[in-house]
Amino acid sequence: MKKDIHPDYVVTQVTCTCGAQFITRSTVASGSIHSDVCSQCHPFYTGKQKILDTGGRVAKFEAKYGKKQS
Repeated sequence: MKKDIHPDYVVTQVTCTCGAQFITRSTVASGSIHSDVCSQCHPFYTGKQKILDTGGRVAKFEAKYGKKQS
């Protein structure tokens, strides 16, 4: 490995907009990162993910291209 070409890997505090904070390591020189989403508030991790069908678009697609009954 070449010397003096890699950034410093420092302890970094991540703060999410939901208020959650955790410590990790990164190459950010300031030592802090602000995040919009994290595993505490992202719908995928919280299980509150919803699939929205606006205006019955799925039903219209299935009616138009769905399997035809024989």
